[in-house]
Amino acid sequence: MIQHLLWTFVLATCATLAHAQTAEAPHDHGGEATHDHAAHELADGEVRKIDLAQGKLTLRHGPIASIDMPPMTMVYKVAQPAWLKGLKVGDHIRFQAAQIKGAYVVTQIEPAH
Repeated sequence: MIQHLLWTFVLATCATLAHAQTAEAPHDHGGEATHDHAAHELADGEVRKIDLAQGKLTLRHGPIASIDMPPMTMVYKVAQPAWLKGLKVGDHIRFQAAQIKGAYVVTQIEPAH
């Protein structure tokens, strides 16, 4: 009798947990990839150097969640080199970065407010 009650409790608990995980799982949007919040979060950075000829930007930045990178200073390629023309050393920016073909690339940039 006790074993029967124990199994009933275990099965009910498992069913409840399975339902809770399903209810919180991302929804399928007709084949579209689900979006990770970290992938859309902008990182804070300060422009340290601009290399117009190479299309590169040296940034001192905080953590970048989308690529699991801690705060540091490093050089990035820029997806659109024209973005560099409006920047100057010392500017504070918000940006997104991705690792593309082994290189770290700034894929979005905006002035920090």
